[in-house]
Amino acid sequence: MQQSLFSDQHADKNGLAGELDLTALNEAQYAAVTHGQGPVLVIAGAGSGKTRTLVYRMAYLIGQGVAPESILLLTFTRRAAQEMLWRASRLTDQACRRIIGGTFHATSNMLLRRHGHHLGFGSGFTIIDRGDAEGIINLIKSSLGLAGKNKRFPSKRIIMNLLSGQVNKNRSLEDLVREDHAHLAEFIDDFRTIRRHYTEFKLEHGLMDYDDLLVNWHRLLTECGSAREEICSGFAHILVDEYQDTNLIQAEIVRLLAHGHDNVMVVGDDAQSIYSFRGADFHNIMRFPGQFPQARIIKLEENYRSTQPILSLTNAIIASATEKFTKTLFTRTDGGTRPRVVPARNESAEARYVADRIDQLHQDGTPLAEMAVLFRSGFHSFKLELELNSRGMAFEKRGGLKLTESAHIKDLLSFLRILANPWDNLSWNRILLQLDRVGQKTAHKVLAAISESDDPVAALAAYKAPPSWRSGLAALNEALGRMRQPDLTPSQQFDAAMAYYEPIFEKIYYDDHPKRRKDLEQVRTLIGGYSDLQSFLDDTALDPPETDTATLSGDDEEGRLILSTIHSAKGLEWDVVFVIGLAEGRFPQPRTVPGEQWEEERRLLYVAATRARKQLYLTYPRQMMTPDRKLHHTGMSPFLREISPGLYEIIGNTPMPAPALSPDQEHRARPRPQKTRSARLDFTPGMQVLHPLFGPGTVKSIPGPRRVEIRFDRHGDKILHLDYAKLEIIQ
Repeated sequence: MQQSLFSDQHADKNGLAGELDLTALNEAQYAAVTHGQGPVLVIAGAGSGKTRTLVYRMAYLIGQGVAPESILLLTFTRRAAQEMLWRASRLTDQACRRIIGGTFHATSNMLLRRHGHHLGFGSGFTIIDRGDAEGIINLIKSSLGLAGKNKRFPSKRIIMNLLSGQVNKNRSLEDLVREDHAHLAEFIDDFRTIRRHYTEFKLEHGLMDYDDLLVNWHRLLTECGSAREEICSGFAHILVDEYQDTNLIQAEIVRLLAHGHDNVMVVGDDAQSIYSFRGADFHNIMRFPGQFPQARIIKLEENYRSTQPILSLTNAIIASATEKFTKTLFTRTDGGTRPRVVPARNESAEARYVADRIDQLHQDGTPLAEMAVLFRSGFHSFKLELELNSRGMAFEKRGGLKLTESAHIKDLLSFLRILANPWDNLSWNRILLQLDRVGQKTAHKVLAAISESDDPVAALAAYKAPPSWRSGLAALNEALGRMRQPDLTPSQQFDAAMAYYEPIFEKIYYDDHPKRRKDLEQVRTLIGGYSDLQSFLDDTALDPPETDTATLSGDDEEGRLILSTIHSAKGLEWDVVFVIGLAEGRFPQPRTVPGEQWEEERRLLYVAATRARKQLYLTYPRQMMTPDRKLHHTGMSPFLREISPGLYEIIGNTPMPAPALSPDQEHRARPRPQKTRSARLDFTPGMQVLHPLFGPGTVKSIPGPRRVEIRFDRHGDKILHLDYAKLEIIQ
């Protein structure tokens, strides 16, 4: 019987007013979708339909009479938000299109342009990306005399990592230097000075980097009572996707947004938290029930992606995790083959096996695009790439630059950013340096003359340039005049900028400008979909499109084999997945000891294995080359050794792996390698040693098998693997 959408949440799943058919949901999804008031944590196992759950939740809330504009959906990619809102709109006669949905940074951008005046910000600020931020750091280093010929000073990348780490990891600058860059401790005062100048530069020129967007959103909610009330009262329900990927400030923003109602649904999987290097805090999802004591916990465990043999192995991978929400993935689909573990003699043999198997699967009818090879780090696929190239097998390696990180795209965007924010000195600097006979000193002089003006573009037109570059400046001023004509669309502004920039572009990028021109054409296509320039600039800064490396030729209809780091593969799936390099000392990474990083490496393998729908291959070399060109014998990853051999089929004439050992058991067992690079194995705390690179030091602890932690006199604490370290005993 059809029941009203406004009836009790335990109503029959078959209809709810005949408007929203909930029969597509399983029992756990239904419980999440029809949850009433208050906080709820949805632990969504891999392939368990979390997107479907969020989509139906939005549609259900609207059916309950909740205004679409009062629902806020927070995601980590714009694509995810757009897909969910589109799917939800098909269930609600387009009402879901009025839901506020987007990434944390995009939502912050929207709110700061509306409410930033409470903090003293105008609505015309420019968002800068990582490359722009590093450019400013370089300018500051030069102006402070910290960079130049024969001067050793940390790079702009390291400095930016430290400044950004303060926000995303909620750590002090001093702690980050001490723990991650102890050798740079002598520069700590310089880092503080750069930080102060960087903050002042952004304020003076109306700039915000990605971290500023979060910090200032947080400030709005904590420092401005009227802004907080206006924002929080406007959102009656908060939905957050991939909550395990939030950093501390994002989790605090979610908590603050729930002020007054606590109607928060966060969806995520603690077992897929793999982005600590970006500042993601695994403990956010574990702490949620403590932050919201009334929170209901719902687990989505039915998997719609993989066969049961694959799920049984992935359950075993995560079962040994020291901290987790216990869950067991299962499927109602019958059949499937056990995953295969493949020891190979060395990396070349491993590459040949993978290439042979892919070739055979392809001949048997599996499209190349339905197969993927995953690995821990980008360089781990080097041997395989050589093998595939030698066979003429097409593949696509995932990763690389975002489109708007390319120098030529940054050049062109500088003109458009000036039109939106004439006080953007970073863009002005880039434009001026394109002029013949204009260097950094001249550019600084021009900027000093125009930046205090009410209209920097008009001030530049009046600037008295010397004869050597007067004609170049005149051409620039004429082009800016055309770009600023009233009533131009963003596409027309782009065309005006391109007309000026094209000869400069061909001169600067003489060697490969035809190839780069395709990127400019892609931007021309993108901007055609916008009616106002500011929205285009915001989107390209907050969610820049990928360089179109995946474009295929017309005769490549079935796509290409995918090679990808595991981090880049999260959220994707294929019929056949190979995970390579699963050797001890490679996965987990070298020098990883039991603790939080060890557990994240375990979760990384779990993410890799759960990408497979039908077949899963886990391969590793038994012999690897060390950096000093010595052969090193190794075994399978300790994460594989923990798994019962009955859950996989081993390929080749290799004995079954040893019984699983926990990291602590491995430490007590102290297995000895067949060959060691060190003079002895029985190191003890307090022992004095000498390393050829780090010099003298004292053994501090024995953190794991074949590992030793040493406090070096000049280089601080290091954890070394005894198969690689050339240690000499002093006493």
